[in-house]
Amino acid sequence: MEVPRLIVDLAIMLMTASVVTIIFKRLKLPVILGYIVAGFLISPYFPMFLDIESQASVEVLSQIGVVIILFHIGLEFDLHKLVNIGSTAVISALVKMSGLMATGFLLGKILGLGTMDCVFLGAMLSISSTVVIQKCFEEQNLQKEKFTGLVMGSLVMEDVFGVFIMVVLSTISLSNALGGGVLIGKLAIMGCYLAIWLLLGIFIVPTFLNRVMDTVTDEMLTVLSLGFCFLMALIADALGFSIELGAFLAGSILAGTKHAHNVERVTMGTKDLFGAMFFLSVGMMVDPAVIVDQWTTILPIAIVAVVAKLIFALIGMVLSGQELNTAIKAGVSLAPIGEFSFIIAALGIELGVMDGYLYPVIVAASILTIIVTPPLIKSSDRIVALFESLLPNKVVEKLNDYTSDDQDEEEKDQDWVIVIKSFLIKTLLYGSIMLVAAIAGVKLIEPFLETTTSPFMAKVLTCIFVYFIIAIFTKPMLDVRSVNFTHLWLERMANRLPLIALVMIKIMVLAIIAFIPLRAFFGAGVFIPFVVVLLAILIVGRTDIVQTTYIQMETRFLRNLNDKTLGDEEAESGRQKWLDEDFSIFSFFVAPDMDFVGKTIQEIDWGRRDSVYIVKMRRGHKNIVMPKADTVILEGDKLYVVGDYASLTVHTKILGIDANIRTLNKFMNTGYEDTHSALACAPIKVKGYEKYVGKPIKRSGILDKYQCMVLGIQSDGYTTTMPDANRLIKKGDILWVMGSNNHVGVLASRSVGEKGHHEKSHHEKEHHEKESKE
Repeated sequence: MEVPRLIVDLAIMLMTASVVTIIFKRLKLPVILGYIVAGFLISPYFPMFLDIESQASVEVLSQIGVVIILFHIGLEFDLHKLVNIGSTAVISALVKMSGLMATGFLLGKILGLGTMDCVFLGAMLSISSTVVIQKCFEEQNLQKEKFTGLVMGSLVMEDVFGVFIMVVLSTISLSNALGGGVLIGKLAIMGCYLAIWLLLGIFIVPTFLNRVMDTVTDEMLTVLSLGFCFLMALIADALGFSIELGAFLAGSILAGTKHAHNVERVTMGTKDLFGAMFFLSVGMMVDPAVIVDQWTTILPIAIVAVVAKLIFALIGMVLSGQELNTAIKAGVSLAPIGEFSFIIAALGIELGVMDGYLYPVIVAASILTIIVTPPLIKSSDRIVALFESLLPNKVVEKLNDYTSDDQDEEEKDQDWVIVIKSFLIKTLLYGSIMLVAAIAGVKLIEPFLETTTSPFMAKVLTCIFVYFIIAIFTKPMLDVRSVNFTHLWLERMANRLPLIALVMIKIMVLAIIAFIPLRAFFGAGVFIPFVVVLLAILIVGRTDIVQTTYIQMETRFLRNLNDKTLGDEEAESGRQKWLDEDFSIFSFFVAPDMDFVGKTIQEIDWGRRDSVYIVKMRRGHKNIVMPKADTVILEGDKLYVVGDYASLTVHTKILGIDANIRTLNKFMNTGYEDTHSALACAPIKVKGYEKYVGKPIKRSGILDKYQCMVLGIQSDGYTTTMPDANRLIKKGDILWVMGSNNHVGVLASRSVGEKGHHEKSHHEKEHHEKESKE
């Protein structure tokens, strides 16, 4: 029986790689270089050794390697890591990559390369090697140094930006254009698809994994994880993205789940095997003749890469507030051209927009930068001293002043920063969801419905579907309820016009998106129907059923988004954390000049406006716990106000008072004269038989019947503080309620009483059924 040639080639590839990498490991050289050298030894360009004949199969294995490498890069990244990574990593990565892309483009022009070659050269130079740099830090025992943490954070951001660069390069290459409104529009639409795709993944995947993990073995998890990786790659290709982006997103979605470590563990062997195949294929494409012929190109690329990375990384670190010493060491460490650059080069060749000879050129330049990186890091102290000796003393002093004093200066107009950030996030997020729903309705749903019904009815049904989706997200998009917005509104009249402008921009975005289906189906002359539709969206979006639907979706999404964090912190959850971290309280006496004197609690509407609530009122010797909405506030009343610390802090500024804000735990541990009127906070586990199960909070009767307030809900391990009144209460939830000692006790005892009544009714029902059978 003849052995298939692919098996022979695999034996040659893997054994050659094993021997060469062992030698490189003994010589303390990067293993990646060993794979590249092994690939060169078995390539057609080195005839004195065994050759690989199944080149097409090697290319497929290499492509699989790229997909799995990107999948694992995604597994190392999740949205929480992005939040915690710090501004230094983001700023330094942006400055360094932007500077290198521009430098690489200009260098390519100087070397006489074509425009697309220059673009890809800049992209390849902009990304450093995470593997090589991490290995250098380990070998030199530098992991605990300050600059190494900043460098690793910057490398995480480079990987993220690298994936985005691949998307942009693919779009540019397929569009055969480098600019213009059409390209920008296409990128914007692709960005919307990308956002929806990621949101759907977070909404669905963690829930699915949590339900099946009890029956999944390591073998099954490996198959499931890699299957999901390749499925996402195929979906990405169908939507016009690269398969590498799909693999990265698959990893990113799984990274946010509490099963991420297991997924990484069971697929690590597969990643190592196919990753080795990719780096072997890189070495197999190194043509010595091209390197000899292009050494005048390779050497400048390597030198410019090292020097430019040092300069731009230094600038980025200093701009983010790091000291000159730290910035220089970080810039030196980022010298090597990375493995991501090989992936970008392979993408350029696959798309047919980059000259093939650039591949061995960039590999050779990368090898040079990898070789010089360890000695550069070792010499970083001398490089720092050299820089400081060359820079004028005044420049060094100004840099030190900037990185020490300016970095700690409090940002001006912090309220505006928060309001604008919220405006951008809500507009982009909900706008993307609405836009994709509108486009999907026009291009997918309506054509499908036409196959089953009349054209007119298909258009009507599509509009109903699209506008219902838009209505679900209308209220959260237009919602401006925040303490910062309120503070700016009340602070001075000059703030009100720009705040109104932000709201109007949101309404315009909503109107433009809502017009898309009408324009596509019925033409441009639909002004009156459009106004009616827009008003209907605004009205329907505020109904209880739509708001409840949105809150259920949001709760599930946030639970899945925080799945990994909740798993890590599950053992720490408890009463003490809730009372110490999530809720605070302060009290004050109502002065005669306060503008809310004589108004009811409903009229001042602090809950909706500032997210703070009056939970107790002392009037003379009388204590009123959980005062009703129609209670009038009088001069001399002592009000107890609860909320989260940030909301209470802003609220005290609005009131113009200096109050002592305490955690609920400290407040309730202070003693009270009257135990019956003392505030209490307690958890109540929802068993499923309570009368308020399946009802929104505002209709549960917890406030009206028991004079208690729901401060928070813990559902499936995820906690929501100050939940929306339309939030449904379901079996298994833990309600954190606040009220007087008596009222909280009554509510808790009623739950137990209802349990007994439920069990009695259940037994009676079983007894009657038994008798009827007999």
